[in-house]
Amino acid sequence: MKALITGITGQDGSHLAEFLLSKGYEVFGMVRRSSTEKFDRINHIIDKIKLKQGDLLDQLSLIRLIEEIQPDEMYNLAAQSFVPTSWQQPVLTAEFDAVGVTRILEAIRLVDKKIKFYQASSSEMFGKTQEVPQTEKTPFYPRSPYGVAKVYGHWITVNYRESYGIFGCSGILFNHESPRRGLEFVTRKVTDGVAKIKLGLKDKLYLGNLDAQRDWGYAGDYVESMWLMLQQKEPDNYVIATGISHSVKDLVRVAFESAGLDWQKYVKVDQNLVRPAEVDHLLGDASYARNKLGWQPKVSFEEMIKMMVEHDLALQQKILKHKD
Repeated sequence: MKALITGITGQDGSHLAEFLLSKGYEVFGMVRRSSTEKFDRINHIIDKIKLKQGDLLDQLSLIRLIEEIQPDEMYNLAAQSFVPTSWQQPVLTAEFDAVGVTRILEAIRLVDKKIKFYQASSSEMFGKTQEVPQTEKTPFYPRSPYGVAKVYGHWITVNYRESYGIFGCSGILFNHESPRRGLEFVTRKVTDGVAKIKLGLKDKLYLGNLDAQRDWGYAGDYVESMWLMLQQKEPDNYVIATGISHSVKDLVRVAFESAGLDWQKYVKVDQNLVRPAEVDHLLGDASYARNKLGWQPKVSFEEMIKMMVEHDLALQQKILKHKD
């Protein structure tokens, strides 16, 4: 089996590549041409995967890539995925996260409609939540340019499925983290901050809204659900979540505690870090995915945060050693 992953250098892409290799897949990753290549998340498997150039902004590159590889499955994990950036770059976010999905689907339609397609949808599509918890049937009310673009990507996948018979699945994944998460995301910002405070490299951590609540799971668990979706007889949409929500304050407490620190001594709220339109409470109901796919999360919130703090402590100690 051949799989093509866009966004293979990201957190989810690297975890999915590992998972598919363990299943015996031939794994191809689409990477954008850039002057500085960042492959740190996939360095350990770089000799087992094949990287090819392509770009979600360039229709022809996608058609050529799919013609050349002829994948059985395609996973679209490439996106401008940081919500705050989507206010600074709303048009670019729409190009990647909305129109980019259409370009892939159009390439599949033109080259081979039998390719199974996975679209990375997001819990940010629910935004100003209409009900708690959120299911596959909850109406969308996105509260950021990122959320709006993801709603388009979601519905265009459904549209191509219903119009052209393409096996297109949308996974509505709630927040999922790991030590490979980017430093700009709040979970990693916290665990990196804890490591630096523990080692005396900084003395304060500035955060925005501590009361925002999220349903946080482990990225390594969540990529398995993507694969399971494409193994079903019929394509569908699935909410993937733990069904437990935690506030940013909970995240901070668990992270500082796992390093033996009292968070209240170090954390300060900075109003400049609060979003223009906040998403207050995301909580997913993944019972459909549990019943249909047999999927469930294995790593708990506390285990995941502890894993991230330990990773960041080891990383900072390594950097300090190099400086010495």
